[in-house]
Amino acid sequence: MTALFQSWGLSFEWAWGLATLAGILAIAVPLLVAVAMSIYFDRKIWAAMALRRGPNVVGPWGLLQSFADGLKVFLQETIIPSAANKGLFLLAPIITFAVALMSWAVVPFNSGAVLADINVGLLYILAISSLGVYGVVMAGWSSNSKYPFFSAMRAAAQMISYEVSIGFILICVVLWAGSFNLNTIVMAQKGHGLGIVNAFAFNILLFPMWVMFLISSLAETARAPFDLTEAESELVAGYQTEYSSMSFAAYWLGEYANVLLMCALNATLFWGGWLPPLDWAPLYWIPGWIWLFAKIAFFFFVFSWVKATVPRYRYDQLMRLGWKVFLPTSLLFVVLISGYLMFTGHFA
Repeated sequence: MTALFQSWGLSFEWAWGLATLAGILAIAVPLLVAVAMSIYFDRKIWAAMALRRGPNVVGPWGLLQSFADGLKVFLQETIIPSAANKGLFLLAPIITFAVALMSWAVVPFNSGAVLADINVGLLYILAISSLGVYGVVMAGWSSNSKYPFFSAMRAAAQMISYEVSIGFILICVVLWAGSFNLNTIVMAQKGHGLGIVNAFAFNILLFPMWVMFLISSLAETARAPFDLTEAESELVAGYQTEYSSMSFAAYWLGEYANVLLMCALNATLFWGGWLPPLDWAPLYWIPGWIWLFAKIAFFFFVFSWVKATVPRYRYDQLMRLGWKVFLPTSLLFVVLISGYLMFTGHFA
């Protein structure tokens, strides 16, 4: 795209800047629309599993319900508690929402179709996603209310606990692919399963890592059964209790953007990303981004399915699973996988 703008007579600096801006908009605008529609599909899936109808009034089949909700919160008054720290109170949702969008910069939608094809893409995602803790803690502390503060502490402990195990799980993927670059990781999965399936998850050593990654991604995004940050019976409504209007909506948008990111990472790291499910020539005629979106949609359905059917954990059970089960298990598999790769001469 930079070359295209240069052909219009622009200097390299201006052409590169416009190309980067166009790439950001090409990801951010569809992502925001996808977030709005994912809220709608989330509610439809829950309704279907509970034998209800879900949103069905605003627009055909209720498709415009999310946009109506967005307009409603946009027109509401922004109320800031009198005892709150105003600067941090307003900055917290901005951080959460911005961090949720920034992580998408390194996700490959097709071969070479990525905003920033950097060699440390996986490290970038780990670093950026961990910054989301700051938005949560700042929201609870700046509200100057004990219940949002309790929820923020819970959320911070939960996110940090499961990020540790996610880190060790990703080490296993990096060892097998030999790179932190997400495009390289996707290509390493070509024909990996039995020579015909494009997926690391068909590897007997990496399949348990995918199961743990899926569960950890539920906890990382505070989705059921790990939505302890919103346990109505124990807390008022979570760290965003004191928020209203668009500052409240920013948390919702950030949460669903993170959910879609985790779905994309499940697809990219373990299920072939933009590659078709099978290493069969006719399947490559379908554009890669369609395969990726289909896999993201499937994992989003799994997230909604779990939320609609699995009861909520207690907080002690949540922390026990993270520190006493997932952490030692992921460490064990790092040793097993690295030992196997050394024994088979993979690194040679």
